[in-house]
Formats: sequence, C-alpha cells, structure tokens
Amino acid sequence: MNGDIAGAGSPDGVVVVDKPGGLTSHDVVARARRALGTRKVGHAGTLDPMATGVLVLGVGRATRLLGHLALRDKEYAATIRLGASTVSDDADGEVTATADPVLLASVTDSEIVDGLQAQTGAVLQRPSSVSAIKVEGRRAHDRVRAGEDVDLPPRAVEISRLDVRGIRRSAAAIDVDVDVECSTGTYVRAVARDLGERLAVGGHLVALRRTRVGPFTLAESRTLEQLAADGAGALVPLDAVARRCFPVWEVSDVEADAVRHGRRITWAGPPGAPEPVAIVGSAGEMLALAVDDGGLARYRAVFSS
Repeated sequence: MNGDIAGAGSPDGVVVVDKPGGLTSHDVVARARRALGTRKVGHAGTLDPMATGVLVLGVGRATRLLGHLALRDKEYAATIRLGASTVSDDADGEVTATADPVLLASVTDSEIVDGLQAQTGAVLQRPSSVSAIKVEGRRAHDRVRAGEDVDLPPRAVEISRLDVRGIRRSAAAIDVDVDVECSTGTYVRAVARDLGERLAVGGHLVALRRTRVGPFTLAESRTLEQLAADGAGALVPLDAVARRCFPVWEVSDVEADAVRHGRRITWAGPPGAPEPVAIVGSAGEMLALAVDDGGLARYRAVFSS
C-alpha cells in the first residue's frame, strides 16, 4: 500500500479562522485545540503576528489534507507606508532609515501607482530577510536576530493584481491602501519594501489582512470567540472540503471497500490531473487522495471510516 491511513476521529473538517493581530498562527492552533477539544489541529500556511484574516485550519482527519491543498492563490488588503524602512519590512521591525520630508513630498500618486504596477505579473521577488525561510538549516529571522546579515535570493512569484484603493499623506509618511492578488510564496512586505526602494523614500507594511486563500474566504470565517462558542459546528466537513479543493472521482462500493483497506484499484479518475484526486464513495464520503501511477491509483492519504 502507498500513502498513510488516517484513523477515524471526531471532529473532522476544516475551519476558516479570522486570525486577530498579535497572535502567531501557532497561537491560533492552540486556541482552536481548546475550543474543539482535540489536539489534532494544524494550519495550512502561516500569517505573520501583525497580520489578520483568513487562516485555514485542518481538524482531525482533515489535518492529512493540509499538505495537499492547492492553496496557490491568495488575496490581501494591505497598507504600505512610504517614508521609512524597517529591518523586517513591516511595522514590527526597528526603523533603519527615514526619508527626507522634501523628497517624500515630491512623490506623486502616479509614481506610486506605476511603482506598484511594475511589480505585477510573473516577477522575481527577494523575500524579506526576517522570514521563516531556512538558510543552511536555520530560519532567516533567527539569523537576523543573532546579528547576521541575511540576503535571500530572489524567487519566482506571480502577482496578478495590485490595485490602489487610497493614498493618504502626512508630513512624515504616505500611506497607500492596496488590494493584492498573488501566488503563494509572495511577500506583501517585500512589495512595500521594493516600492519604497524604487521611489528612494523607503517603505514598509503597516497593515495586512488576508481575505482569501484558494476557495476559502473571509466571508465564511469565524473569530476565535465564535469558534469557542460554535465548537465542531464551525467545521466545513471533510467530504465538502474534498469537493471544493480537488477533482472528484466517484467509485463503486466494491472499489470503495478496496480503497478503505489500501488496496490499489484501476485508475478511472480524471485524466491528466496534475494534482491529487479525491476518491469518494457512492454516498459522497471522502475515501482517499490519489494520483495516477501507471494506470493504478497510488494513495497519498486514505481516510478510513
């Protein structure tokens, strides 16, 4: 048998949390464990402590889905502050430089818009040095805090939209409200930094709210207080998550029994699917994630009932 079998348990499913500012993603997981009465909770991608908004949690058997969810596209509402640079490229970091007020005042709205548009499309982006990216086995942010100079290589990302919602000016800063749609791996902090560098006035992020991750949106999110009150009632069931996030292959009862026991079946799922396919039974129940392996199903995870 290929893949692992996840045992049955309760509760199972995905919950979309509206993360508050000031908490780490791990803090949110800890709060969710207490609210749901289970230790089997994990998150699908982190948010910085400063950030708020959509954080997808897997609960029970759904924790097995987290590494396979194709949450490649994300949306944010953000505020960029021009006029100062920080060590972390956001408001949590120490200020490293400030702009001359005269130079800052000379920056035009059209220059700001053009500077953002220059960052759209398929681009190479240098990640923020204060990040969780590992450098020779250690997190980049740990190396920075230890006094090391960290210069991470650029990586390919896709920023499909950078829309300006508003520009507000003061003597010491220009705040730019933007909507961002981008691929996973994009640092909105780096967008702020790069805009400031392009305009020669410095820039950093002062607010970040994630409004969507893949098919999961802020509209369906729960606050931590709502999660504590609703408990398992807040969960999107495992079967529904499978249909929202993966191509679906419905199998016969005989095939379903084979899948439950990890026996490989002849592939009759969607042809050419590059990602795992959700195998479901005749009643719509989630059975497994699988890929085509030479005409047979190779299981990435089996969800025993």
